[in-house]
Amino acid sequence: MATGKTKGSVKYEDIILKSLLVHSGSPAVYQLRPKEEEIGSLRRMTLGEKDLNQSIRTILLVGETGTGKSTLINTLVNYTMGVKWEDDVWFQIVEEEKRNQSESQTSDVIVYQIFGFEGKTLPYSLTIIDTPGYGDTRGIKQDDAVSERLLDWFRSDDGVHEIHAVGLVLKAAENRLDDRLMYIFDSVVSLFGKNMEQNIVALITHSSGLPPENALKALEAANIKCAKDEKNQPVHFLFDNMQQEDRTEDPEEELQHAFTKTTGGLKKFTDFLKNTKAQQLKTTVKVLDSRIRLTACIQNLKERIQLTELKQREIQQTEEALKKHEEEMKKDDKFTVEVDKPYKEKQAISGGEWMFGLLYDGATCCTVCEENCHHPGCTLAPSPEDCEVMKDGRCTSCTRKCPVSDHVKENWIYVTKTRRVKKTLRDLKGTYEKEKSECDKKTSLLGNLQREMKELQKEKDQMFEKFFHLVVKLEQIALKVDSLSTLVHLDFLIEKMKEKGDTEKIQKLEEMKRRMEKDKRFRAALQYRFGQLKSFW
Repeated sequence: MATGKTKGSVKYEDIILKSLLVHSGSPAVYQLRPKEEEIGSLRRMTLGEKDLNQSIRTILLVGETGTGKSTLINTLVNYTMGVKWEDDVWFQIVEEEKRNQSESQTSDVIVYQIFGFEGKTLPYSLTIIDTPGYGDTRGIKQDDAVSERLLDWFRSDDGVHEIHAVGLVLKAAENRLDDRLMYIFDSVVSLFGKNMEQNIVALITHSSGLPPENALKALEAANIKCAKDEKNQPVHFLFDNMQQEDRTEDPEEELQHAFTKTTGGLKKFTDFLKNTKAQQLKTTVKVLDSRIRLTACIQNLKERIQLTELKQREIQQTEEALKKHEEEMKKDDKFTVEVDKPYKEKQAISGGEWMFGLLYDGATCCTVCEENCHHPGCTLAPSPEDCEVMKDGRCTSCTRKCPVSDHVKENWIYVTKTRRVKKTLRDLKGTYEKEKSECDKKTSLLGNLQREMKELQKEKDQMFEKFFHLVVKLEQIALKVDSLSTLVHLDFLIEKMKEKGDTEKIQKLEEMKRRMEKDKRFRAALQYRFGQLKSFW
């Protein structure tokens, strides 16, 4: 404990006794010891006891590493506790960690709950959802893990089910949102529907108190969707990040002035929270689950279409060989032809284990259909029954919609390959005339091959139709960041529709692609992720 009695050391004596002194001085800084809970794989820190008669306001904070987000959280907590300048104490709820500055201070999404201080400065309890700083040296795996973990919080029965504000944390001097920062904001903001726009605000740190023209222009230029004030500017609040600076080292008058300015920003922000309407997350979860299933189904269909085309190629090669060597084969049913026969095998992938304490990477596969039901992107499910593509005990992705029990979650996937094989006339008849009716058996082998080709084409056309409608539906509900994978599917589908000559669908798909490519935030996400992937490999 700090030497000598201060107003704050008396006022907060009970809390100080349960806290750890970080360093004495002016102000004396204490590390709070909130109750820590593990909810499944989720982490929650609670200070005080919840009063069911009190209302709660929930904030989600997102920002790049180094913006001062942890300091902002501590500032919000001190303001909620009623800590004033003259108390000469400061409390930390976010633990300081000795870590490489290029990495986040936290490696997980943490929920902080602040109870028992209602009436000090706020008429409500406060819940803060702290996301790790995006874009650190751990790359896109870590970035994707944060969005997945937030979704896990929204799904959990004991998790977060409503949000009052999403705070985009950036520095006052920020004059341009680079690709990474735009990707960061989109990654979280796009978790919500359009109704969340009025709850998204800018929390501007390291502020001198002057209008943050650079930061506001950067937000406008990046076309970040957020709440607007009467001047049609992004709703924003200013903080200076100097509350716990040593007052014996720096000019005390300047620090007190900075403390007062930040208190003013906190008052405005918490008034905004008081008056804003909460956005319920039940619909968000349903939409996101649907999006995950759609994406998995599209990927599965794409692989099935490619397999069908390889089967068609095998038949085409067989037909060509039959026509070319018809006379030889009539004389000798042991005459051989060579074709490329498709087959499936298991191929190892990275994953199958927890990464960063957040992701259980791997693939959910059907052992009956021999198909990849959810890959890539199956990151939170340690077993098939936990995978998002499962609904009511069955898979929504594989061909036969098999039960969960037919699936595995492993660090391998099914891949389709071809091998050169020799076939005799006897082999061909055995393959293409097996289980045919007596009438069909009288049909020529060539005729059977042609009918088989038509059946495969019909099956492929049906898959194309389903593929098209799924891509259109996905585009309607997709996250901005997920549009990256949608773009890849669009290119594939456009190419195939051109082969079919379906002009109407080609025009619709190309318009979707142009719309995505014009989106500045989408281009930033694409550039950032592409750069991260290059670095990763």
